[in-house]
Amino acid sequence: MIRKILYPALALSVLLLSHQQAAAQQAPVDIEANEMEIIDADKRAIFRGSVDATRNGDHIKSDEMIVDYSDVKQEDGTSKSQVSKLDANGHVTITTDKQVITGDWAKLNVLTDNLEVGGDVKVVEGKTILRGPKLSVDLKTKKLVMSGGRVKGSFVPK
Repeated sequence: MIRKILYPALALSVLLLSHQQAAAQQAPVDIEANEMEIIDADKRAIFRGSVDATRNGDHIKSDEMIVDYSDVKQEDGTSKSQVSKLDANGHVTITTDKQVITGDWAKLNVLTDNLEVGGDVKVVEGKTILRGPKLSVDLKTKKLVMSGGRVKGSFVPK
């Protein structure tokens, strides 16, 4: 049983924002929405309505997305804004080239490469489907945990 669960977990390692560490630091996060509010004093941007964020070809879609950022001092003395966290709420769909993940909310810590998706979580890869209340993925170590209650998997070999 554990072996069957490991295969989808390894496949999920290429999940949203999975990347080579150096490339990740340079990859921009592009966001589109119906409305945007910036609260610069809090280093926060709030996007509402049909939100679509893209990075490295992967997408997060939701009803609302809150983006926390910080100013990072560069070697030349200038500052550059860097996204630190993305919190997506409402009808969350994460799409990669291999998986589609849906849930009620998602939290991505860009700096630590940790992703959490909660609510009625569903992960689909081909005909394989995983369901559970909460999905946690460490994108650095490629460790996946479904938790928070009863989890279910339907594993179909390729």
